[in-house]
Amino acid sequence: MGFNSFNGKVILRIASIVVTGILLYTQWTGEIYLFGVLLFSFLLFAQIISMVRFLNKSNEEIISFFDSIKYDELDQTFSTKSKNDAANKLNKEFNTVIDQFKEIRKEKEADFQYMRNIVQHVGIGLITFNKSGEIQLMNAAAKKLLNITQVGNVNELGTISPELVDAFFRLKTGGRDLLKLQISGEIIQLAVFAIELTLRGEEFKLISLQNIQNELEEMEMDAWQNLVRVLTHEIMNSVTPISSLAGTVENELKTHLAASKDINEMSDEDIEDLFHAVQTIQKRSKGLIRFVQDFRNLTHIPKPNFAEVNAAQLLKEIETLLKSEVANNNIQYKCNVNPKSIIIMADKELIEQVLINLIKNAIQAFDEQTNRIVEVTATLSDKSRPIITVKDNGNGIDDEALEKIFIPFFTTKKSGSGIGLSLSRQIMRKHQGTLSVKSVLDEGTEFQMKF
Repeated sequence: MGFNSFNGKVILRIASIVVTGILLYTQWTGEIYLFGVLLFSFLLFAQIISMVRFLNKSNEEIISFFDSIKYDELDQTFSTKSKNDAANKLNKEFNTVIDQFKEIRKEKEADFQYMRNIVQHVGIGLITFNKSGEIQLMNAAAKKLLNITQVGNVNELGTISPELVDAFFRLKTGGRDLLKLQISGEIIQLAVFAIELTLRGEEFKLISLQNIQNELEEMEMDAWQNLVRVLTHEIMNSVTPISSLAGTVENELKTHLAASKDINEMSDEDIEDLFHAVQTIQKRSKGLIRFVQDFRNLTHIPKPNFAEVNAAQLLKEIETLLKSEVANNNIQYKCNVNPKSIIIMADKELIEQVLINLIKNAIQAFDEQTNRIVEVTATLSDKSRPIITVKDNGNGIDDEALEKIFIPFFTTKKSGSGIGLSLSRQIMRKHQGTLSVKSVLDEGTEFQMKF
């Protein structure tokens, strides 16, 4: 490549500077000729300036390349038609890198548009906003649900529902809420879910909205049908014998009165039959009254008064309360809290009611087993949510009964009312928690309270 290469030109310039420097030195050490000193001084200065400009030109091209990448200005191209082969080669590589960045940008833009179209056309409403409430994205489903065209800040949604705005800011990652809104004269039930995100050091929140009005109506209808079925069954079980016995007593008295007999003329056997009939009517009436009271309790659960509850202390009090019942049933009772410092935000009285019900169910879960164990544990989930588990090694529950176990008035026990577990689940829901169950026949049952 000779002196057309970058290295050759650098060497040539350095050599020229060295030669000029030597000649200038000979002028100073030998006979001094003013003209020679001035001439070689000027040449040396000019050669140094040329060398600096030559190097700066290459540096400027490199800086220009990096600026193009830095500021995403990928329209710039570098010439490859100069006489400098090294510069042409370098510029060719610059152009190749820029072309690759252009391709990457096209792919990213295509992926972004693809994801944006998915987000815009998904059936669930999606809204993202920063800490100040400025909205970055609101898809078509969210606009349709809220009956709006465009909103810049979530605070503007306060005109639709202040509770909705409060839920947006209040909910943390994994948080959820159900809101009833009236929009354009129509009542809708919104399920609101939240996820907190961090993008390039800035905090954002992703809110998903789903209208579950139709699903709730269907579930409500199913619940009503189940409830009416259970109520009809229970009421008919009590009313039918009451009606039959009342008719029998009426006919007996009517026959006796029609014959103009004195009441004292009734035989002891007839009087005893009437007494048993009235006694049965009274018992069934009391049972029906108790059933109605249980139903009323199920529909009047008080609003929880939240306070900090120490899990270890709570379980210790429950253990003391049920100590005699555990001993009378030959139960080996185990209680474990890990860590000991678990604190639950709850209404203590209501949660005590749930725990007592679950532990009593566990105590009654045995038939002929000799090694009877009931274990109550309190732990923290991966997300630091308190979990209380009540586990037994009793008879277990079959799959068919397991599906119905939380339905009001459904029971597998001869003397049970069937509202305990339903009541317990409702209490947990009022605590924004869950009550779940898993069971294996002849191995045992485990109830889990998640707060």
